[in-house]
Amino acid sequence: MLRLIHTADWHLGQSFHGQERHAEHRAFLAWLLDTLEQRRADVLLVAGDVFDVVNPSLQAQTLLYDFIVSAHERLPRLDLVMIAGNHDSGNRIELPAPLMRRLRTHALGRVSWLDDGRLDAERLLVPLTDEAGMTRAWCLALPFLRPAEVTGNAIAAPDGEAGSDYVTGISRVHAQLIDAARQRREPDQALVAMSHAHLQGAAVSEASERPIVIGGEESISAALFPPEIAYVALGHLHRAQQVGEARIRYSGSPLPLDFSEVAYPHQVLDVTLDGNALAAVDAIPVPRPVAMHRLGPAPLEKVLSELEALESDPELPQARGRELSKARGRELSRERWPWLEVCVELEAPIPDLRARVDAALAGKALRMLRLERRLPRVEGEEAPARVDLETLGPRRLFELTWQQRWGEPPDAAVLADFDRLRQDVLDDAATDTGEARP
Repeated sequence: MLRLIHTADWHLGQSFHGQERHAEHRAFLAWLLDTLEQRRADVLLVAGDVFDVVNPSLQAQTLLYDFIVSAHERLPRLDLVMIAGNHDSGNRIELPAPLMRRLRTHALGRVSWLDDGRLDAERLLVPLTDEAGMTRAWCLALPFLRPAEVTGNAIAAPDGEAGSDYVTGISRVHAQLIDAARQRREPDQALVAMSHAHLQGAAVSEASERPIVIGGEESISAALFPPEIAYVALGHLHRAQQVGEARIRYSGSPLPLDFSEVAYPHQVLDVTLDGNALAAVDAIPVPRPVAMHRLGPAPLEKVLSELEALESDPELPQARGRELSKARGRELSRERWPWLEVCVELEAPIPDLRARVDAALAGKALRMLRLERRLPRVEGEEAPARVDLETLGPRRLFELTWQQRWGEPPDAAVLADFDRLRQDVLDDAATDTGEARP
């Protein structure tokens, strides 16, 4: 038997409407340490988006490295395998890899290619051992594949194909890695694939997931994972779910990363392998260290009534925060106050709306992060065209700009050049020191 804990999408260092969430992440990691020990886990899989940005703050990095050290101290035989996601810098994830290997932690951030054009698959195959130190499985640890790594590149298409299609490139990488794993495994050793990707048919979140490419072009088929793969540990989608089969799973994010994720079942997965087969998958709910409330959309009077009825944790009264003499004490007191989003439907603008909402919140240990006003649409008036740059993504924005300037879409070679240039910019940003850029 081999026991794995599958988690993903920690997004350490996330700025939530301008507010830090270090206290929540610290509480989750402490809970995860206890869970690993209680469940006597052999392996921890972290399927990407470890950080929220490619250049995370020092506090976010400290959270990760303190966790890794503590996990090794409490569970010296634990194998920890971590891959980069689309929010991460692959170079940053791999930078301390030699040191982390001494703590039985394997950090994979980028794929690389051999001189003959084949995937360097050996560095992506991680042995998973049981309590006695016997290799019971192999992890196919595949970090997020950026378009520049798998498209428009002759070295990524050794069979002479054009090699400019993103999904085709991803499929080729998976096939080469699985083939290498088949050759490496011994009888009764299981294969466990870990990937940060968007699988076709999986349910996405309302607002918080950054598109990997655009328009669904990045979606890959679950058929890439043949039946001999005992378990597929996925990251990227924040909603916990299985895709088609019980062996193919998104663990989901351990904390809600947007108000749209309030009702999600946030969890980690306890996976048991028996020989080379999947024996069981058990969802372990993650306690929510800070509550999150979403009120509305509703008329103002109803919202005000709900705000007044909203209970405040008696252990976190506002008065206590005011009475603490030190500024840091007040800050620590507020770290556990619930987050709040309010959406009000209006018939006409109300100049003192914010003041009325604040009055309803007086004396409550709550942090309102967002107040949305919804006015009725005038009959016959067309809704203004809105462009969400975060959703659009830099690649699609470049395509639209090119088309507008030259009257035709960019060809595959131009897009490949853009992908490589963007990756160079991301890598340069990841080498900077200090706080994350806004």
